Amino acid sequence: MTWLLKKRIVIIGGTTGIGLSAALAFVKEGAKVLVVGRDEENSLKAEKLLGDHGTSFVGDATSEDTAPQAIALCEDKFGGFDGLYHVAGGSGRKFGDGPLHELTLEGWNKTLELNLTSLMLSNRAAIHTFKKNNTGGTILNMASVLGYSPSPKHFVTHAYAASKSAIIGFTQSIASYYAEENIRLNAIAPALVETPMAQRAARDETILSFIKTKQPLDGGRIGSPTDLDGAAVYFLSDYSKFTTGQILSVDGGWHLSEGQY
Repeated sequence: MTWLLKKRIVIIGGTTGIGLSAALAFVKEGAKVLVVGRDEENSLKAEKLLGDHGTSFVGDATSEDTAPQAIALCEDKFGGFDGLYHVAGGSGRKFGDGPLHELTLEGWNKTLELNLTSLMLSNRAAIHTFKKNNTGGTILNMASVLGYSPSPKHFVTHAYAASKSAIIGFTQSIASYYAEENIRLNAIAPALVETPMAQRAARDETILSFIKTKQPLDGGRIGSPTDLDGAAVYFLSDYSKFTTGQILSVDGGWHLSEGQY
């Protein structure tokens, strides 16, 4: 029996990177998956990769309508909704995120919208559905080691750190409140992972040299989206049915390591 057999899962931010990797892992374990992304071309590519076990929905995670519509489509197409994985988010650097003395109000607002508001909207939609159906369910959120383990020289985006730290508190507060309804919430906190958002760091030889000592596991490298798949499968499966309110660092040792400049 596979871990995710018969689970129906919605992934917000599931058409590229970490979300798509998880979707493919879920399908391999027997789940049905609906992936959500803003770009129609990426959505079609993801749907093709998922085959008969998945479908896609084009929508912006910061829109209030996206998550409810995606969950309703999951229920209609797959006969139910068991879990949400919120991966969507992004850097607000181009809007003005950075060190506090340079942080613009637009940078602050946009970064929180991308990372925290979008997650609140998807989590709220999932909770509404779980309560309506009286089924329980599980939510997995995407935090970051930068929410509790800063790296001031190379990764100085204070609004981003605030948003990811807030996700941890938000997740644990909701997990506490809804535990008696058998609704579970957990979060993964990765360090630097090879995604479209990470290209600034991935192309910088100085940062790559730093990462060799900051993320020392497996030879000292940038993480791969597949490095997070095992944790995602665990949290979205019944193997974690007695686990809630947990924040799991999947970071190559980041939060334990000094990192050498």
